[in-house]
Amino acid sequence: MNPASAPEKSARLLLVQTRGGAQDIGKLSESMAVLRGLGGLNSRRAEMPLEFRISRADGTLLSRSRHAPQTPPAELGFAEIERGGQRWRSLTLETEDGAYRVQVTQSSRLRNREALEMATKTVLPLGLLFPLLIGLIYFSVWRGLKPLDDLAAEVAARSPDNLAPVTPAAAPLETRPLLDALNHLFSRLGTALDNERRFTADAAHELRTPLAALKIQAQVAMATKDPEQSRHALTQVLAGADRTTHLIEQLLRLARLDPIARLPDPQPVNLALLANTAAEAAQGSAGIRQQTLNVDLPATPVEISGDRDLLGAALRNLIDNALRYTPEQGAITIRVGSENGEPQVSVTDNGPGVPAEELPHLIERFYRGRAASAEGSGLGLAIVQRIAELHGARLEVANIAGGGFSARLRWAAPMVA
Repeated sequence: MNPASAPEKSARLLLVQTRGGAQDIGKLSESMAVLRGLGGLNSRRAEMPLEFRISRADGTLLSRSRHAPQTPPAELGFAEIERGGQRWRSLTLETEDGAYRVQVTQSSRLRNREALEMATKTVLPLGLLFPLLIGLIYFSVWRGLKPLDDLAAEVAARSPDNLAPVTPAAAPLETRPLLDALNHLFSRLGTALDNERRFTADAAHELRTPLAALKIQAQVAMATKDPEQSRHALTQVLAGADRTTHLIEQLLRLARLDPIARLPDPQPVNLALLANTAAEAAQGSAGIRQQTLNVDLPATPVEISGDRDLLGAALRNLIDNALRYTPEQGAITIRVGSENGEPQVSVTDNGPGVPAEELPHLIERFYRGRAASAEGSGLGLAIVQRIAELHGARLEVANIAGGGFSARLRWAAPMVA
């Protein structure tokens, strides 16, 4: 409940004074100067003066202040009256027995002036305080965001090859997840760039050798006058061109596979049909070296989800490696099956195998082994490894007891719902 207004409090105070009777009421006009300075009529030094008039119920005047209205109030309660060309706000109350009436008035002009003064005293400090508050808020926000500005400036000032972790001196706790993610991204970018640089350097090195051989054989063909020697040199040029073409094809295939994070549209692939197709394509090469190419297929279809073309390329690379490193009249077997519920396809041969210490390095790019005698780029198993990764499979290479080599793609057993 809101406290009573100043006119109402003053009017009720004057009503209390009427309990002493008409004789005491008559003395009020003489003592109002004292009352105005007390908490009854004027509680503040700067408060507006209140004029009063006390009369009987029939309008007989008992006491009034100097500027109070001469005429009795027409009705009880608040009212707007006009006197001397000015408007006054009036409140009229009466005692419980209705014997006396008290009228308290205030000048509307003074009320408006005091309201303006109060508004000025309230708004002016706020007007002076607001710029300070805005300045403090701006300073606080600037100080709070300065570490972020410093972080942005540090990142913007970096050179493209600077992928070191970002470690600002005073980073807010809230930015730690962002910094961790940013540093993780820098780490992955650094790894990717290192792989790309190494791949480019290795590719340049591998291409330099066949190109140099091509140049030498071409120079020999141009310099010799012996038709037989010239024919031999040109034959070597053609063979070198074939080897270079094969290497470039392998490089292009790796370049296409590296950026792929996952297969775009995997489809069911029948491994038996895939093995048959790859074997038929390799029969010509096997026949040239009088090698036997066998296919061992299961009684029931073995299917996996993947990309038929990529898996075909992987299987062709495994077969091509076996044909290259298996001696003439050797045997290569392509086997499709399932072991402990795990689909697999393997290519085995009865060749010399690989030294045990070199097995872990076979999937490295451009690695061919110290004892390798057949022509090759050293990219075949690296391509197969990358295709296996995209298909969620494992590439397993091992020597066979008693002689020979095996390369196998194995998928994890499907999860049973």
